[in-house]
Amino acid sequence: MRSAPAIVVMGVAGCGKTVVGEALAEALGAVFIEGDRLHPPENVARMARGEPLTDALREGWLDAIGERIASAVANGHKAVAACSALKRSYRDRLLGFCPGIVFLYLKIDRETAWRRVVGRKSHFMPASLVDSQFATLEEPGPDEPAVTVDAARSVAGIVKDLLG
Repeated sequence: MRSAPAIVVMGVAGCGKTVVGEALAEALGAVFIEGDRLHPPENVARMARGEPLTDALREGWLDAIGERIASAVANGHKAVAACSALKRSYRDRLLGFCPGIVFLYLKIDRETAWRRVVGRKSHFMPASLVDSQFATLEEPGPDEPAVTVDAARSVAGIVKDLLG
């Protein structure tokens, strides 16, 4: 994990992508990229209405994240991005921007994800979309550059085990 030029912290809503990503970026001295901030306003509005995004609606968003990752790496920085990257095709798209990406899959059960999303304040994604996230999710395969961790663990514990 330390040697990867870029890490994408992935998983369903509520798994902890942002908090783990920020902590990992800080520990590595890396640039942190918050994928949620790169959604176009139309996507945010759809999700806020409880409408899941289609593959086509995610393309530009994934490209924006991929471009930010590639730019950081090209400028000599490590990058850590928080991005759901739910499907293999999405991960492959990101790898097209930076072939050295390693994916950190924060695996979580539906009930815990739902509880966390319900408890979030000022986030555009409602808990009603948690089920659609699980329906879309394709867990990383053994042939993908990915590490799976239990998202119910503490942030500090996850970061320590990854970098220790």
